[in-house]
Amino acid sequence: MLENGQIESIFRRNNKRKAIVVSVSFIVLFVSVIVSISLGTFRMSFTEVVDVLFFGRTFVDGPYGPVNANFIVFDIRLPRVLCAALVGAALAIAGAALQGLFRNPMASPSVIGISSGAAFGACLAMAFGFSIAAGALAIPSMAFIFAFITLFLVYFMARTKLGVPVTMLLLSGIAIGAFFSGLVSLLQYIMPEQQLGGVVFWLMGSLAQCGWNEFRLILLPILFGSMILVLFSKDLNLLSLGDDQAKNLGVNVERTRVIILCATALVVAGAVSVSGVIGFVGLIVPHIIRMLIGPDHKLLLPMSLVGGAIFLVIVDTVSRMVITGGMPVGIITAILGAPFFLYILRTRKKEVWG
Repeated sequence: MLENGQIESIFRRNNKRKAIVVSVSFIVLFVSVIVSISLGTFRMSFTEVVDVLFFGRTFVDGPYGPVNANFIVFDIRLPRVLCAALVGAALAIAGAALQGLFRNPMASPSVIGISSGAAFGACLAMAFGFSIAAGALAIPSMAFIFAFITLFLVYFMARTKLGVPVTMLLLSGIAIGAFFSGLVSLLQYIMPEQQLGGVVFWLMGSLAQCGWNEFRLILLPILFGSMILVLFSKDLNLLSLGDDQAKNLGVNVERTRVIILCATALVVAGAVSVSGVIGFVGLIVPHIIRMLIGPDHKLLLPMSLVGGAIFLVIVDTVSRMVITGGMPVGIITAILGAPFFLYILRTRKKEVWG
């Protein structure tokens, strides 16, 4: 049996490790953003990027004379990098919240169909030319609308006289997600060839079209939704103990579940509306963060934001360097995510069967 001194020593070590992880994560995020901005057709040094960002430098030396680095950094690269960080953060915190809500380490935004619903809304706007008639906001707006339509359908289908069981939410989400995925395929089948290429590329998940307008569009929804999830981190901790225990500890289970689902839909819709469908971020990042700092959602959720931002900034940088013009980010996350999913599945199998 552990003595008080030993228990205090373990707590101190855990807190020290968490402090180190938090500090290192913010440093890695800063470095990854600077490095991402520095890489491209015209490469800049780390110090040159810092000078342009923080010290007002305008021109740097290029192979054929001075180059307007201010334009390259602020008008081309920085908005895309910030969009990547914001989208990654949104998908990661959504995954962490859903894993806690469903008490399932393999839960992710795609599990309850929100990603598929948002994707259908965006594809609908592209297929019928809403973006031409209504402007640049049409595609993100349709993604938001259908994300919440999906959430409503999932919740309505899962509701019983006794409440909304987690198992029913999962099953309803899978079914509704498959339905909207089928509708997306139908749109691809019937739409003209000249529109098909853009839709297919968008469905692969890409940040190539992200600029300041897209960043400003998704900033508030993602920040607001993330703030709600962080505020409900204590309730998520209690819900992870089971509905009955959470009720006994004073949690209004059904109301809390609805709020968490709505906040998750908000951040996922924001991410999908500008980047398309990027899978596995909400699965990979929360697991890595959980292994580093533990399952307490009061720290897990905010650190998932940071981890998701780091992850997608790095992946997007790799996608830009692999192919000129950029490979869709969703391809890389799928290549990384599928083996990670199998690893989690194998780990869970050992826990259950020994």
